[in-house]
Formats: sequence, C-alpha cells, structure tokens
Amino acid sequence: MANADNRGKAAGQPAVDLIVAGGGVMGLWTALLAARQGLSVHLAERRAIGAGASGGVLGALMPHLPDRWNAKKAFQFSALVSLEAEIAALEAETGLSAGYRRTGRLIPLPKPHNRAIALGHAQDALSVWTMPGRTFAFEVLDASPVAGWPAETAMASGLVHDHLAARLAPRALLAALRAALARLPNVTIREGAGLSALDPASGIARFEDGASLAFGHCVLAAGVETFALLAPLVPPLARPVGSAVKGQAALLRAPVDPALPVIFADGLYIVPHEDGLVAIGSTSENSFADPSGTDGLLDALIARARQMAPVLAEAPVVERWAGLRPKAIGREPMVGRHPDHPTVSLITGGFKVSFGLAHELARAVLDEIKGGTLGVPPSFTVAAHFEEAGRV
Repeated sequence: MANADNRGKAAGQPAVDLIVAGGGVMGLWTALLAARQGLSVHLAERRAIGAGASGGVLGALMPHLPDRWNAKKAFQFSALVSLEAEIAALEAETGLSAGYRRTGRLIPLPKPHNRAIALGHAQDALSVWTMPGRTFAFEVLDASPVAGWPAETAMASGLVHDHLAARLAPRALLAALRAALARLPNVTIREGAGLSALDPASGIARFEDGASLAFGHCVLAAGVETFALLAPLVPPLARPVGSAVKGQAALLRAPVDPALPVIFADGLYIVPHEDGLVAIGSTSENSFADPSGTDGLLDALIARARQMAPVLAEAPVVERWAGLRPKAIGREPMVGRHPDHPTVSLITGGFKVSFGLAHELARAVLDEIKGGTLGVPPSFTVAAHFEEAGRV
C-alpha cells in the first residue's frame, strides 16, 4: 500500500490530512469514508485491527423501542436502515461477506402487562418506523413464527416480532472494511503502535514505536483507549467523561437456520449466524478484575440461552469471548469536534450501538471537519459530554 504521508507537500503543510486513532468499527468506517473523499489517511491501531471490543462475536443490530420518539431514536433508525445499502456496496467492492441479514427480532412477552405495553409500541412503530418506500412493523403475535424459537414457556403472553432489527458478523465486517482500505493508495495502516501523544497546537502526533507525524486533523476512535488519549486535552471535570464496561459472549454450534430472527429477552441476545454458529451475549459489567477473562457470568448467560431456545440445549461452545466496550458518560456516543481543539474530533462511547451507528457517525464527523454542521443529536456532542461530566 502506498505511503500516504504526502511528503511532497510544501513546508508547513500537513504531512497527512487525517490521522485516525483506532482500528475498530468506528475508526475503520471513518478512515474508509475519509479516503473515499480523497483525504490522505493514516490509521494507527495499538494492537491489531479489531483487537478491541469490535472484534467480538455477537453482531446484534437492535433498534430502540419506537415509543417516546426523539432525535436519538430517529438518528439510530436512519442509520440501521442505511447500513443495509452501505454493507451491500462494501461487499460488492471487496468480494467479502459481512454476514449481514435483516432477520428481525423476537421479544418474548412473559406477562399480560408486557403484551399491553407492546401493543402500544406497535401503534408507535406505524408512525415512526417508516420512510419513503419502506416501513418496518412491530408485530405482537400469539405464537412464534418458528416452533421452539423461543421456548413456549418464555412467552406466556405472546411475543413481539420486530422487523427492523438485523445482525452482522463483527469480524467479517472489519475484514471487509480493511480490505476496502487496502485498495486505496491514499491510506496507510499502522498496527502494533498506537497513538501515544497528540499536540494539537503544533499538529504533531507521536506513536508508541517512536515515530511522529504531522497532521491536518486527528480523529480519536480508539474505543476505551480514547478516554486516556483524551485526558490531556480535557478541561478539569468533576467526573470521568467515559469508562470501560466489560462484556462477555459466546459462540455455539447448532443446527439453526441463519435466517431466524434474533431473540432478545431481558438482556439476553441469541443471534443466529452463518455456518451453523449462534452467538450468545452479553454481560454488562462496570466492575471487573480480569478485563479479558470469561467466568461464571457467561456460564449463566449460556444456561439462560439453552432454556430460551431448546435447540441449543446440547450445542457445544466453540468460543468464549470477553472485552471492554467504551461507555461515554450518559451512555450516548461522544462524537464530533473537540470544543477546545478544532483539529481534534472524537467518535467513541457507542457501548452497545456502535456497529449500527458507526458509518453515519463517521460521515457526520467528516462533514464537520470539512466545514459543515455536525448532523447528530445534541446529546452526542463532545461539549454535551463535558457538560454532563461537570466542568470545574
């Protein structure tokens, strides 16, 4: 791949238009969309592409409920719909599958009051889960479209069939994004040496291997590690602007149709994938001793999944996974230009929604860098997060 540091530029000009720190789903989409726009891009990843939370196994693309509609829910809805075409184009370009399928989601309703609430949501969806040419239902059913998926004992009051939800294979998507980047001569990928220090005033970035590089703009998209990179650049805050949340998940092998809807029940996700694999997830642990180890919490999750879907009762576990997901304060993604450093932008804190939003968040960040407005909900902005954390 050609080196994209543009050393031929005149003295005083940036050696690279854009540095992207982080090789997860946020950083890869940012780098790819920027490179497609003609910017020279230097993507720096501390370990390997997808080594962080983006390299997990779950891949559930779940919408917010259609009630109490607001800017956040509207942004996510548009992103979940547009992702289908984005991935189709990426697959056509690279010849690689991202494991994407709009399967929908089944939500068991164990109690009568759950059904009453769901019927209200079904009416809400008629007005908000729609756009020109496409409408997605939030159906309340008496029985599952497929016997035993989920178990009848879990849905005494029926179940919801949400037609908007989808799934993808996280590692397959990352591989396709990387392959697309590898085709572009204006991209350099640096693995094994992440960003170590950033001097926005001089426009110099330093890396863990001792190298340095001048830049026009830098996007911090390094997941949990973004918060440490951001620390020297933030004003005094009363509370941390972000934290790590541990998640555990597993892959099972079972004779399950990959077209079946995702099952979601009280924090449990059961996600059919291709090649006879089913992902189970996920825990959300704010306190943990071992950030990468799996334990009894995952065992309990797998046991719940076997009860919820009897076809998994004897399914062998082929992989156990754990990783740290970035949660910005208030649980919203933290996106856009740093209010005090105009050559630094952020795209992190997605927690559980990163795969469904990353392409649109990256597009919004790049639009702002080019001089446009940041088209995201106000609660997503960096300034809003600083305010939430409390400037002192």
